[in-house]
Amino acid sequence: MTATRAALLVHGAGGGGWEWNVWCGVFEAAGIVVAAPDLQPVAAGLAATGFGDYLQQVRDALSVMPRPRAVVGASLGGLLALYVADAADAVVLVNPLPPAPWHSDLIARAWSDIVPWHRQARLDGTRRALPDADEATALFAFRHWRDESGAVLRHAYAGDEIARPACPVLFVLSQVDDDVPPSIPSAMAAAWSSDVLQTVSPSHVGPLLDRHAAGIAAQAVEWLNHAVQVG
Repeated sequence: MTATRAALLVHGAGGGGWEWNVWCGVFEAAGIVVAAPDLQPVAAGLAATGFGDYLQQVRDALSVMPRPRAVVGASLGGLLALYVADAADAVVLVNPLPPAPWHSDLIARAWSDIVPWHRQARLDGTRRALPDADEATALFAFRHWRDESGAVLRHAYAGDEIARPACPVLFVLSQVDDDVPPSIPSAMAAAWSSDVLQTVSPSHVGPLLDRHAAGIAAQAVEWLNHAVQVG
């Protein structure tokens, strides 16, 4: 059993709470209450959805969870997790999109108002994105990718300054990541004197979805055992 009572798991852009299915099982087996909600567009639609809309959803979801609690975020979800770290007792960041100044090392990209990741999804492309996942996982992911708000991604890539969280922070990094090169979060971790879990996953979402995901989640739980103190 871990000292952490609850964990909010925040998915990345174009994904959903389903990305955390393996991690949810591992966390729940350790006695941690988990929530992995889908971030929702506003009523006016995806193109009208901004970063602040997602952030409010994350804040609201975290606020109702019992303490001690962790916020766990992947990619865009990692950046969102940093914004709410003041309301958490531990933070786990899986290949996170970085704040300033590290955002300047990301590859510059132009985002349309609606990024058509669902409409343009291809099974062969999903297989390439998840080279170490089994066929069933690749097929499930292909069917569940979703379109994303370009405004959210433009904000994320613009790079806000975020102070190092006061609570313990663990960075979970892939060995290979074409979206957020490992050197970027590694530099963040070094600057913040944070812990790092270096994995052998060969893709951006691999720590959540590839064949090593359960073991990586178990190591995150073990880290929480030591990082979160009750008292």
